[in-house]
Amino acid sequence: MDTIEKLKILSQDSQYDLACACGSSKDDRRRRGLDGKWLYPVALPQGGYSVLLKTLLSNACANDCGYCPLRSDTDVQRCALNPEETANVFMEYFRRKKASGLFLSSGVINSPDYTMDKINAVARLLRYKHNFRGYIHLKIIPGASDAAIEDAVSLSSAVSLNIETPGKKHFELLSDKKDYLRDIIRPLKLLSRLTQKGSRFSRVKSTTQFIVGASDETDSEIIEYMFGLYARLNFHRVYFSSYQKGLGHPDIPGERKMPSNPELTFMREHRLYQVDFLIRRYGFKSKDIIHDKNGNLMLDKNPKEVWADNHPEFYPVRLNTADKEALFKVPGLGPDTVKMILKLRQERRIHSLEALGIKGKRLEKIKMYAVAE
Repeated sequence: MDTIEKLKILSQDSQYDLACACGSSKDDRRRRGLDGKWLYPVALPQGGYSVLLKTLLSNACANDCGYCPLRSDTDVQRCALNPEETANVFMEYFRRKKASGLFLSSGVINSPDYTMDKINAVARLLRYKHNFRGYIHLKIIPGASDAAIEDAVSLSSAVSLNIETPGKKHFELLSDKKDYLRDIIRPLKLLSRLTQKGSRFSRVKSTTQFIVGASDETDSEIIEYMFGLYARLNFHRVYFSSYQKGLGHPDIPGERKMPSNPELTFMREHRLYQVDFLIRRYGFKSKDIIHDKNGNLMLDKNPKEVWADNHPEFYPVRLNTADKEALFKVPGLGPDTVKMILKLRQERRIHSLEALGIKGKRLEKIKMYAVAE
């Protein structure tokens, strides 16, 4: 196969990893380019979004991850790009303004460090041969050595390593070859140390991803780990990828217990993204996230409304006197609207909810929990 034929296959196979950008807002969603390759948005430090070319270096893999359609025992068309091909094809995209950054991952070729050497070689070619100073997101291969990881961080704008499950017992249902503490938790902690505030690589963003529903975890377990990733490890973002039935090994929990309606699995992913947003943008604490008796989020109502309906004593919130934290607890009020309310209050009294310029169902929702008194 020529380079473009291989890139089409490898870009298609990279779709299962979302840990660069893919959230619940329209700006976060991936899209297909005219040539069939996945293009992903990434938030820029100065504001706005740009587009990443996203591909694997190889779809051959020595690992046995039960949720992954590219695991070692599956019969798929395998191919690989060498570092020079990958760097050259990206620079062609960059020169034609089809992409402004690169997200590069790979199946495990021979060993984690052998694979990291190839991934890092692409970034090194871009940085030092092509003088590319733009956005490069490199995937950290589970089990890679500290030296290989530090090398990747030194070449990157962002790095990610998938945590996959919240804890060892759930992870062991998906893989016999990988060790959760050695191959996942150890490098996650190293990424935290390398990129923490005040460190040499503090400019580099660290992200991770849960594979939701492949194992037998509950939402409450994922959320507990999510708080730890933000509060203790200072990760920049946590992503969620809903396991897709039929892609994995028939013996994993996701195949045996997956709901017959696939929309329910995607709604679970969506609810976790909403919780993530409440944590990062609204300041919600662990005690503010309410689960059902099985430890899962409500699928028929967003988690902010669930909190509101379980705390009737907190309402109605008074727009003219409530502090920012209280305003954030009003369903229908987001960060931008709360900011506008606080600014309006400095100029004049808010006499009605309609004065906020909000209409329709969202206004009716706000009226259930807030008053302009």
